[in-house]
Amino acid sequence: MTHMNTKKGFTLLEILLVIAAIGILAAIVIVAINPGRQLAQARNAERESEVSTISSAVAQYIIDTPGAFDSGTTLGDLTAGTEYGIGTGTAAGTACETNAVDLTGILVTTGNYIAAIPADPEGDATCTEYTLTVETGNRITIAAPEAEEVNGSTPTIEVLR
Repeated sequence: MTHMNTKKGFTLLEILLVIAAIGILAAIVIVAINPGRQLAQARNAERESEVSTISSAVAQYIIDTPGAFDSGTTLGDLTAGTEYGIGTGTAAGTACETNAVDLTGILVTTGNYIAAIPADPEGDATCTEYTLTVETGNRITIAAPEAEEVNGSTPTIEVLR
């Protein structure tokens, strides 16, 4: 009587091949998903939403406030064509470094046009990283100059009202 080897299982080579195949598939999926690009797109989408929110609040304030651009007012004291960082202070290397405008008083405290001034995903209340420029004809541009590059190009995120 001959005994046949009845042991069943995988060889070390088979196990290594399966692990290698899973590793290759995982690498392909990670490259296809590209989490860095996805996160940059999400932060840019947040910037677009917040720029629109600030712009709408400023526009509503201007509509509701006769003389919004008169001398002695928050908007009236801004120099046309100058870019101002939206925030309460100055921070080196930011849009608030030289010029800052605090919109909290007119949009949050007195007017209730917005619950709080939103900050860029990389900003804070001192310097939101968003900018405000008074254009010719008392039009306002709110922009997010810190938009991130996605697929080789950096989007322009701004609203002119």
